[in-house]
Amino acid sequence: MWRRLREVVRRRPGGFAIVPLLRPPDRAFGEDEAEWLTRARELGTLGPIGLHTHWTSPTHARPTDGVPAMRVRTDIAWLREHHLEPRFFCGGGWYTDAAVAEAVADAGLVDCTATTFAPPVPQPYRRVDGPSPGLLPATHSLGMLTRGVLGPLPEFVHAYFHDTDLVDIRRRLALRATLPLLARRRRLLEVDSVQS
Repeated sequence: MWRRLREVVRRRPGGFAIVPLLRPPDRAFGEDEAEWLTRARELGTLGPIGLHTHWTSPTHARPTDGVPAMRVRTDIAWLREHHLEPRFFCGGGWYTDAAVAEAVADAGLVDCTATTFAPPVPQPYRRVDGPSPGLLPATHSLGMLTRGVLGPLPEFVHAYFHDTDLVDIRRRLALRATLPLLARRRRLLEVDSVQS
C-alpha cells in the first residue's frame, strides 16, 4: 500500500495533486514510529500533507469515547513536534462536531471533513453546498467520480480515496483513468491556492 500511495502522489494523475491525509502511528497496534516518520517525511517532500484523525483505532475511525477535539489537538501537536506540518484535516468516518471544527480552525488547517453528499455514516457529519474559507468539502468518492466523470459535474470537484483503494486493481485503474478525464472537464486548482 505504501509503495502505491507514494507512486500516485508522485505521478499526479491528470495533473492533480494528491494530498495524503495521515494520522500518527498507533503504538497500541504495533505501528513502527520510526518507519511511519520516514514515510510521512517522504510524502511531505512531495507536497502538502494533512491530518486524518482516527479516534478509536487504525481500523475504527469514528470516536467511541474520549473528547474528539482533544484528540485532534493532540494529533496536530504530535505531527508538529516531529517536524511535520499538516495543512489539511479530515475527521475519520467524516466525524466532526463544533469543538473539532474549532480545534482545526485554531490550528490553521483547511477542513476537508464536510461533504456535499450524505456519507454512509451516522450523524454527526457536516453537509455543505461547496467550498468556503477554511472548508474544502468532498464532492465525490472515487466510485462516485468514476461513475459520473462523463456526466454532469458541479463547477467545483474535490474527490477523495483511501490508501486501501490502491490495493484493489480495479480501483487503482479507475483512479488512473478517471482523473485525466476530469482534468479535461475542469480547471485544475493548485492545492497551494487553498487557504484556511
